[in-house]
Amino acid sequence: MRVLEGQAAIVTGASRGIGRAAARRLADAGAGVIVHATDRGRLAAVLAEIGECGGRAFAVAGDIADPGVAALLAETAREQFGRIDILVNNAGINLRSATLEMALDDWQRVLDVNLNGTLHACRSVLPGMIAQGGGRIVNVSSTAAKTPHRNAAPAYGASKAAVNYLTMHLAREMAAHNIRVNAVCPGPVETDMTSEWDEGYRARVSGQVPLGRLGTAREIADVILFLASDASGFVTGETLNANGGTFIA
Repeated sequence: MRVLEGQAAIVTGASRGIGRAAARRLADAGAGVIVHATDRGRLAAVLAEIGECGGRAFAVAGDIADPGVAALLAETAREQFGRIDILVNNAGINLRSATLEMALDDWQRVLDVNLNGTLHACRSVLPGMIAQGGGRIVNVSSTAAKTPHRNAAPAYGASKAAVNYLTMHLAREMAAHNIRVNAVCPGPVETDMTSEWDEGYRARVSGQVPLGRLGTAREIADVILFLASDASGFVTGETLNANGGTFIA
């Protein structure tokens, strides 16, 4: 069902994993999509996938921690589609280390990408959304924002907790402009990184999930589509858990 027909979306961090699945899902729903990542080769593959399914997409490569890249994303969307209805902030990195072992440069880099990059992208699209009378922003956060984990990096969890606050703050600030801002907080999901896990660790992680398995990028993309569509028209300021019931375990 093409519930986003005629609309335009930007998806950051769209070269693989959740971002790639989200770009495909929004395109399948009818949206024109600007896909972003740092890897031009992977972006080309995403464009090809969307094109093969009859969708329209254009790519912008660059570091989302650079406000100029965020501005270019918004400019490209306006040039290609004439509007921006949806922003999905998925770009993020995770540099794993214990607190006392962590280099301060790593802490700063994670914050620059995960938090500052989200802010830059939001600031680039909000004036246009205000002018056109509405829009939707979906921030991809993490359940690490809500609870500490032995294997989580402190910079990653802190950055995502800040993204959750930014989500709520922008939702309140932008509600008068008919702009809804929400976040999805995935639990353990099958990605390039999890494919490298050994079977013992995979079994331990899956065993902590009440549904008994890892999630899929497509399942998170479906939640993103819900938050980006009119199906969630009365939902704003939420940080929606998609974690297989982990918090009830």
